[in-house]
Amino acid sequence: MIKDMVLSEKVGVKDMKSARIQEIFFRFTQMFVLITLGLTGSYSAKCKEGMWVPTMLKTREADMLREGLQIPTEMLYNETGTGLNNAVVLFGKGCTGEIISDKGLVLTNHHCGYGSAQRLSSPDKDYFAYGFWAMHNDEELPCPGLTVTIVRKLIDVTADVLGGIADTASDKLRDSIASKRILDLEAKYRKNYATDAMVKPYYQGNKYWMILSDTYSDIRLVGFPPNGIGAFGGDDENWVWPRHTGDFSMFRIYAGKDNKPAPYAKENKPFKADKFLEIKVSGYKKGDFTLVYGFPGTTNEYTYSGELKQVVEITDPIAIAARTAKLGVWQRHMTADRSIFLKYTSKYAGVANGWKKWQGEIKGLKDADAVGHKKDFENTFDAWAQQQTKNKVYMSLISRMEKATAPTDSIVYADQLQRETVTGIEIVQIAAIADKILGCMRTNLTDSAFTDTVKKIGDELAGFYKNYDAPTDKDVFAALMKMYFAASPTYVSPQIKDALQNAGGNVQAWGDKIYRTSVLPYTEKMATMLKSLRKSDSAWITGDPAWKIFIALQRATKSTIAPQLSEYAKEMKYLRRLYMEGQMEMAGDKTLYPDANLTLRVAYGKVGGIQAGKSKKQGIYQTTLGDVVALDDSTKASFKVPQKLKELYRSKDFGRWAEGGEVPVAFTASNHTTGGNSGSPVLDSRGRLIGLNFDRAFEGTMSDYWFSEKVCRNIAVDIRYVLFITERFGGCGRLIDEMKLIED
Repeated sequence: MIKDMVLSEKVGVKDMKSARIQEIFFRFTQMFVLITLGLTGSYSAKCKEGMWVPTMLKTREADMLREGLQIPTEMLYNETGTGLNNAVVLFGKGCTGEIISDKGLVLTNHHCGYGSAQRLSSPDKDYFAYGFWAMHNDEELPCPGLTVTIVRKLIDVTADVLGGIADTASDKLRDSIASKRILDLEAKYRKNYATDAMVKPYYQGNKYWMILSDTYSDIRLVGFPPNGIGAFGGDDENWVWPRHTGDFSMFRIYAGKDNKPAPYAKENKPFKADKFLEIKVSGYKKGDFTLVYGFPGTTNEYTYSGELKQVVEITDPIAIAARTAKLGVWQRHMTADRSIFLKYTSKYAGVANGWKKWQGEIKGLKDADAVGHKKDFENTFDAWAQQQTKNKVYMSLISRMEKATAPTDSIVYADQLQRETVTGIEIVQIAAIADKILGCMRTNLTDSAFTDTVKKIGDELAGFYKNYDAPTDKDVFAALMKMYFAASPTYVSPQIKDALQNAGGNVQAWGDKIYRTSVLPYTEKMATMLKSLRKSDSAWITGDPAWKIFIALQRATKSTIAPQLSEYAKEMKYLRRLYMEGQMEMAGDKTLYPDANLTLRVAYGKVGGIQAGKSKKQGIYQTTLGDVVALDDSTKASFKVPQKLKELYRSKDFGRWAEGGEVPVAFTASNHTTGGNSGSPVLDSRGRLIGLNFDRAFEGTMSDYWFSEKVCRNIAVDIRYVLFITERFGGCGRLIDEMKLIED
């Protein structure tokens, strides 16, 4: 029946007849394609790789049918407003969510809602320790600054952006013309469609799509499990499999009287969603088709081997080492003081996430010899380039990229070291804001304009100070500055060297003096200073020891690192575009998926465990609540199971969410995902929600650069665990009542 196919939607008789005709036609087409392909065809690794723009799905339909898709791709995306794209949302600035009721209820990851929960938490309202559940709509908490974006339509505007630009045009001229055309197009589409309109580049700027969307800014927190569920396992389990984390949270979109985006207002009503996901509660089995819909952030699948080598040998190792030091300091202070924990927990999670991921990325890339595979492909490309006669520029591409990349190792090293050490210190980040104030002092702003600007900067700083602790930052300063001076003396700023020597050459003593004499780490002092600040009061900034570090670093960067990196980036931007263009031509009739760029994409694969190695984890593709309880450890904060959850397990009070006497918690599948896919819906063959994507397996994090069928797995929370925690643990059955549950 139509209601079982993809989504709950409000349809009239005419729409239902149209959908029925579409379904009958699809079934006939599906049968024909399957017969043509053969039902016993082998399962290609490449079929699981890729993050496809929804408008491309028609080119993938035959392959998706063979893998198990049971609905037409037009139901996943179309331009009539009835596609699945209307139920998948960009949550905030870098996560995905999905609408799961006609009242605008949004499901996303716990870690995606972490920042909002932190801003709403306080020592007497500690949502990380106890969770949060709104028992009525009027208890749902506004989240200032949080947005949810729904993509309505995607339009290929490549011809409008690039048409008529000569192949011989310089990159500077090409970009200038394209940028002007993009601004004009966005203005035109905003006016004609009365929606947000944004043009994004794909394939290294070889293609462009217009994205029409609606962005809602009145978003309210509805449900947030405590860390003992939503962040269970902590860093130990992050980026690994098996996982035992209930990584979910719930929010609600509120809209104005016309159901359109509106700023927060008490009288706003829950968003009326014509399209929302049905939820399948009867589970899945190994080998079942799955589909992930969401907003993957950044991948570099087509990168040159020399750049990938720098990732493996330079940028990732430096970031890991620096963040190991920073996280160690933060952890020590957070453990000693709960108020420090509340200030730093969201920042800690963000820093630790990349830190652990890059470790898996290096291991995966090395184990797979990804750099070697890239070189092999480049040899193949070069051979093809020499034979083709259409575009002679391809013939020298590989040698030109090698020539551009080879001399840059030392400058890439120095740049990454500065970014992860000196600019990773929060007092230096505050100094950068102080430098903005100094810049205002040196302009022709009127007194009133200057006062307004300083007030805005002060408001920005107030938000920063809410989650800042000077003694903690002072210890980070000592740890990271020691690393900075030890690792790259060639690129250390002479002024910073002199400052250290003037402090006796002792980094710890130097840090003590800076944090004792600088005004920047102290919110009350800064607030008082900014309140009566005049344009002539620049001495307090130029005399501040933290600002002196910032400006010394800026000068050193501008004189040494920046010019070389700028030339390198300029050359590689041009060469990457040509290399991508060449790869697309070399592929012929085969469609290549574009790298992720935080736009709507579809990936598909199958439920299953990891195949690589001799690990006992090979056969495991699902974990259960029993596994969670077995890991309970009262001596380790990240493995403390909430008492109520243990009681529910002991009483076997699972309700309708059990399978085989257990509540499923998490599962793995072979969908190609990356950052930004956090919170993405994992759908079954008919588009029903079965899980919530939140992670990847350790070595499989290399999939941002190199996809391997054996180790690349996405990890999802089972939707039944989400519902079990919401109803039985959170006592918020009212939310379940909003949803449409499907048993088969």
